Amino acid sequence: MDNVSKSDGEVPAEVRRQQILALMKGRDFIRVADLSTYFGVSDVTVRSDLDTLAELGHIRRVRGGAVPDARPNLERPFEETQAAHSKEKDAIARVAAHLVSSGQTIILDVGTTTTAVARALIARDDLRDIVIITPSLNIAFELEPAIPRFTVILTGGTLRPMQHSLIDPLGGLLLDRITAHIAFLGCNGIDHMRGVTNINLPETEIKRRMLRASRRVVVADSSKVGQVEVAYLCDVKDIDVLITDEGADPGELAALRERSVEIMIAR
Repeated sequence: MDNVSKSDGEVPAEVRRQQILALMKGRDFIRVADLSTYFGVSDVTVRSDLDTLAELGHIRRVRGGAVPDARPNLERPFEETQAAHSKEKDAIARVAAHLVSSGQTIILDVGTTTTAVARALIARDDLRDIVIITPSLNIAFELEPAIPRFTVILTGGTLRPMQHSLIDPLGGLLLDRITAHIAFLGCNGIDHMRGVTNINLPETEIKRRMLRASRRVVVADSSKVGQVEVAYLCDVKDIDVLITDEGADPGELAALRERSVEIMIAR
């Protein structure tokens, strides 16, 4: 593995798979044997990792290893996804906003659904003395009209233009030092077996820090329920509530309830 530092010891499967994707960049082919040596795991483990990544559409399996997938990056800019499922997102946002009481501190994640939550919070003119912490520039701008009813705090960090988000380094320092009442998190997939997942890797660590700071509410339209993406965020047992819409797969929702996730359906 030229020009890449060797991994130190065995790492969790989801982390190892993210590292495999990083190693794939700039390469036409990567061998099972090389990955086995690099990570200090068996060929069987590496093959399982590659099979999983191939199922998710991030690589293509070939004899002896894998090659990059020829499809474009699955992540789409904020502006392209804003209109998708907009009615469902607005309904989800109204349900989410009614979980908030005056005097609370709220974390709002990056994303189009959480942006809808910001608008729904503004629409609740009964709310006072709300502190909202966000890594999202566009959410901060949305919330400006609610000042001074709301206090809006940006996490700081490095700007990521794709989602207008602030990430590490520095992005998580504030989140490590606060306790909030509720964190509203977005995601690209939630599955009862494979947890809450995200398409892009840079924002995942910030989301994990949000999870540690408060009660955890995932807001996800029905297109995300039952989906699995490359960046693992957490197990479903680590979230408290899922707010979704009527289009979500009933079987998947039943399985999530079996895992002790409270389900709220927006109508």
